[in-house]
Amino acid sequence: MHYGKEALAIHELIAIILRTGSNRQSVLSLAQLVYQKFRSMRTISQTSIQDLMTIQGIGEAKAIQLLAALELGRRMHLEHFSEQPSLHSPQSVYQLMHDEVNMLNQEHFYALYLDTKGHLIQKQCLFVGSLNASLVHPREVFKYAVTHSAAAIIVVHNHPSGDPTPSLSDLNVTKVLAEAGRMMEISILDHIIIGKGRYHSFKEAKQMP
Repeated sequence: MHYGKEALAIHELIAIILRTGSNRQSVLSLAQLVYQKFRSMRTISQTSIQDLMTIQGIGEAKAIQLLAALELGRRMHLEHFSEQPSLHSPQSVYQLMHDEVNMLNQEHFYALYLDTKGHLIQKQCLFVGSLNASLVHPREVFKYAVTHSAAAIIVVHNHPSGDPTPSLSDLNVTKVLAEAGRMMEISILDHIIIGKGRYHSFKEAKQMP
């Protein structure tokens, strides 16, 4: 209370969430053990309740409390963009999507549906898994565009490896969607790949077909 939450170490913050220790160790020692095992908050957030419970002193309730707190933190970052953000640049798309995809272990493919002023109407996760042109079918992408009366679309996916350099499959998917967009008269404005702390924009790189 005297120094503020910013003065606390990570394991001390974890200790506050866990609230109590065990018969064998204090809550601070237990929190330090949790952090030392997983080495980062990102890794903890990706683990399961069962994995957390392998640590002596962490029961189901404590595991749920910790993961719930981390999920609240993730959603806090998303709240800033909850009211129809304007997506006029790749950087604005990166800011919108980074926190959502940063902790994902698989590729997730999203379509952002925009109105005539570039405001986000709807965000839709369409596919999960390795990206290829046969998986990402234009029918699914444009179905929601028609449903939401979208004027344009920006597609986004993540590279869990952290390197946003586009693959051959990424290039093929972009080409197929851009061609379908011209036929539907609904433009694919950009394809943005998000890595760790950086992104690749097909539009910025002048790679949009």
